[in-house]
Amino acid sequence: MATVTDRAVGVSLVGFSLLLFTYYSIWVIVLPFVDADHVLHHYFLPREYAVILPSVAALVVLLCIGAFVGAVMLKNRKPKKVD
Repeated sequence: MATVTDRAVGVSLVGFSLLLFTYYSIWVIVLPFVDADHVLHHYFLPREYAVILPSVAALVVLLCIGAFVGAVMLKNRKPKKVD
């Protein structure tokens, strides 16, 4: 069973993901149709970051996965047999 702490962490991660998804969706889908001088533009970064930030995040995730797989492979490497 999950403890109270596990559930709290899970709920907070889901809430953060929902907030991030909503922010990004408004930024990419809604904002191009809003006038450039509208006050809503003050809450968002410039549009080029809508491509740069997810690309950098994906690169970091792939590097972490590769580092983890490499570390596991090095740790579980069997020594060579000497005849």
